Amino acid sequence: MKLLWLIPLLVGVYVLLPEIYAETITQNLEGGMDVQITYPEEIVVGREGIISILIKNNGWENKENISFGFSLSAVPALIIEPSDKIILDKLAEGGSYGENIRLQIPNDASLGIHFLNLKYSHILVANNKIPQPPFFHNIAIPITIKEDPSVTIHTKIPESIFSKAEFPIEIEVLSKDTDITNVRIKIIPPKDIEFRGETMHSFSKIEKNTPVAITSRIITPIDEVKTEYKLPFQIIVTYTDDVGLDKEDSQTVSVVLRPRTFMELTTDGGIWIGSFFIAPYVSLGTIIGVPLGAIISLLIRKKQNSSKKRSKIKKL
Repeated sequence: MKLLWLIPLLVGVYVLLPEIYAETITQNLEGGMDVQITYPEEIVVGREGIISILIKNNGWENKENISFGFSLSAVPALIIEPSDKIILDKLAEGGSYGENIRLQIPNDASLGIHFLNLKYSHILVANNKIPQPPFFHNIAIPITIKEDPSVTIHTKIPESIFSKAEFPIEIEVLSKDTDITNVRIKIIPPKDIEFRGETMHSFSKIEKNTPVAITSRIITPIDEVKTEYKLPFQIIVTYTDDVGLDKEDSQTVSVVLRPRTFMELTTDGGIWIGSFFIAPYVSLGTIIGVPLGAIISLLIRKKQNSSKKRSKIKKL
């Protein structure tokens, strides 16, 4: 759940921290002891997470030797500050206490859901005079360790293209985990291709889970190609992440440049018939008439060429 995390530091004192994702566990324990634990849903490897603990003595008797012990066996190199154990000598009736625990996740920590084990104990003082046997309670806190946030680049482009035409290219950039700033999107087309539009786009900020799309057009060479081959497009995204680090993600996509077939439809509605091009804005009568004449002309030419070949064969 998306919250503004209020971290209890002292009795009745709270500090407003930046907006993060957090969860809260509340435990009502023996003797009127209430324990509230606020923890981050996710922590990225190599970064720090804060666990906030608030305990209240709502019972009729004082409590002594109150302790919290923390351990996360799945992450041996986990650093817990200021200590992996909190000890209070005494908490009077109606009193409360807050503490922050910092978890420093190592870079080589295994990803996934792990459980931070919290071992709690206290001694109830009956009638505020007679200490009772210690009370023990275990609490499991789920912590998801995630890999370093990255940006997703999705490029939409035709699988194959041909010469003397224009084709769209659409690039979508998405940051799933954090807001990113100072974003630069650079498109590097192959030498054979011209580009209609900007090859560099800048954004001051892209918010988390808010995709940003860029649409441009590529212009293929005028000269016809005899064999097909691949053309690589490189997309480079540079940005500053949520902790101020400069990052770069990139993607390379390829499109096949192939010979144009007898009839091709362009993305803007134009038509290629042999070597004739019908623009999308030409009238309906022209579109019907010209292709028909072109087809007949091409068929006659093809027939003539076939007849010439037969004549040569007979002479031989």
